[in-house]
Amino acid sequence: MIKTKTQKDIERMRISGKILAGVFDIMKDNIKPGVTTKFLDKLAHEYILKHDAKPSFLGYSGFPASICTSVDSIVVHGIPSDTQVLEEGQIIGIDVGVQYKGLHTDAARTVAVGKISEEKQRLIDVTEQSFFEGLKGLKAGSRIGDIGGRIQTFVEKHGFSVVRDLVGHGVGHNLHEDPAVPNYGLIGSGQKLPANCTLAIEPMVNVGTPNVRFDGMWNVETADKRPSAHYENTILITDEGIEILTKQEDN
Repeated sequence: MIKTKTQKDIERMRISGKILAGVFDIMKDNIKPGVTTKFLDKLAHEYILKHDAKPSFLGYSGFPASICTSVDSIVVHGIPSDTQVLEEGQIIGIDVGVQYKGLHTDAARTVAVGKISEEKQRLIDVTEQSFFEGLKGLKAGSRIGDIGGRIQTFVEKHGFSVVRDLVGHGVGHNLHEDPAVPNYGLIGSGQKLPANCTLAIEPMVNVGTPNVRFDGMWNVETADKRPSAHYENTILITDEGIEILTKQEDN
């Protein structure tokens, strides 16, 4: 069942989302060759706590860090490490969850490490734009398939593939709530979305095959080990349209 949010819930999620967006501002200034992924996790953890919030991921089903750091062919759920040093030419997906007074938001960005190839930059750009394509015309009464259908069409038009084994989700009182929100599907299909529901929409896009492999408890990697990108925001559905709760000021 899709949970709707009260105005008090929504206001807390706005605050949570603003804190989360601030994490990405810090990441942008610190993602560079020679930095460890554990250092990035430490920066995010300290920033979230400083703003009277909690990292949603830390301890979630045993996850050992405050953010996910997924490099190159790792699609999602990469675990920060003191031994993983970022290198020129890589891309890194930063996935963050923030809980503020019991309400969660969830978002992700993929960022270049130094100078990257044209293909990797195009992958990042298409993944980000596919998120915004998925929002077109979205409002209360739209169907879940409207989101995934538009994302899939845009991604495949640009020669990339959409991951099928991982999807977006509802978010708010819990980090993961109903409904599941696939990044593929048919426009006009699926459950209707009510006003005041909140969703984490998160295209995961691969250069090559859409297939992935699950490496142990967390790491999810592309089956062909080619690069993957991830872009996510928490949004609020309204009668008039949508509000992005995790929006950075510069995007």
